Amino acid sequence: MKNYIDQLIEKAHKAQEIIEYWSQEKVDEMVVAAGWETYKRSEEIAHLAIEESSMGIYEHKLLKHQKKTLGVLRDLQGVKTTGVIEEDPEKGLIKIAKPVGVIGALTPVTNCEATLPAKALPALKCRNAIIFAPHPRAKKTAVLVTESMREGLKKVGAPLNLIQTIEEPSIELAKELMNKVDLVVATGGGPMVKSAYSSGTPAYGVGAGNAVVIVDETADLHGAAEKIFQGKTFDNATSCSSENSVILIESIYRKMIANLQKQGGYLCNSEEREKLKNVMWPDGKHLSKSIVAQPVRKIASMAGINILEDTTFLMVIGEEISDADPFCKEKLSLVLTIWKSETFNEAVGMVEAITDLNGRGHSCGIHTTNEDHILELGVRVKASRIMVNQPQSYGNSGNYNNGMPFTLTLGCGTWGGNITTENIHWKHFLNVTWISKPIEPVKPSKEEIFGEIWDRFGK
Repeated sequence: MKNYIDQLIEKAHKAQEIIEYWSQEKVDEMVVAAGWETYKRSEEIAHLAIEESSMGIYEHKLLKHQKKTLGVLRDLQGVKTTGVIEEDPEKGLIKIAKPVGVIGALTPVTNCEATLPAKALPALKCRNAIIFAPHPRAKKTAVLVTESMREGLKKVGAPLNLIQTIEEPSIELAKELMNKVDLVVATGGGPMVKSAYSSGTPAYGVGAGNAVVIVDETADLHGAAEKIFQGKTFDNATSCSSENSVILIESIYRKMIANLQKQGGYLCNSEEREKLKNVMWPDGKHLSKSIVAQPVRKIASMAGINILEDTTFLMVIGEEISDADPFCKEKLSLVLTIWKSETFNEAVGMVEAITDLNGRGHSCGIHTTNEDHILELGVRVKASRIMVNQPQSYGNSGNYNNGMPFTLTLGCGTWGGNITTENIHWKHFLNVTWISKPIEPVKPSKEEIFGEIWDRFGK
């Protein structure tokens, strides 16, 4: 008798074979039906996600599930993923889209609701089957989201086993799944992503987040503070895209602190900072799970800090960009580190230094009206995405007011140990066959290629 994972994969392969040659019209109907069924159960899903994971905010999880589902469907609308998807007569090329097969998708507890449709809908669009390996603390939510999308499959006559989940997940089962599928898409902590890359199966993974944001002297300070507040506090900072550090140019430092305080930021004094540090990193190295994505009042209470009634997040002053100051690093909590910089050039250097410690290749941001500053930051930092005058956790993974593809899997390039810098979306779930026909030769002369070098150095 086949074991559990083998049974899931066998069912997935059989289901995928049924839709492998479906028309684009039939594929699109299937995708929208699956999306609609999970969208309309968003309230139920958000409630269960909060109950099961004990993380985040119900209203935000509801918004996230709806927004990611709708946004992904928007990105998929009109995209051709069957048959001939591109022709270039001049080069004699024809490109034909093919499915990759069965995808194994690892999903995190922090975004246990929206991650599933954000992966499943693009997978279906490319005629793949997908099997989820959820975090054990979010297994019931994964079952509910999977069931909701399967209901959509049922209504249009598509095989239900195109979408499955491991109902009693474990590290061992996740590893076995990764070893046996055709493609792995891993969203979650560093060890899990590293495991995906070492599975021997082609894999898309993500690096650690630790978004650093610069506010320069030309920024709309009130608007910047409001956006930082929105990005920092969304779903109690479950997102790896949440603002973790803010670098303020010295000339606007005090004004910007005041603006952040108006948004509910509570600036800890040195004694409170130390108490907070001891609670967040009790062993001095590892972030405590007990503070991840928890309400600000709970974190303050644990640290023995008396905060104001209207406090929405905590702020601490950054002391040293090194391993000695863990406030440099990703916190996944309602704690924001504030840094001061004398010049913009120094601020960019600080972004590089902070993300070199943690969060290399992921993302950063800037609030400014200076186009030169935007380009300088873009040229210098090793980040895969830079948000300009936007909340990080809203914009990074796709928003209605920017052009980033909707996703919850953010590639960090070779800087972050990943294969791509892109937002993982539908195009990463396709194989493409290139048909090449003979054309008139396009052979350059030696003079065209080497002429300038010959002129400079001689033949």
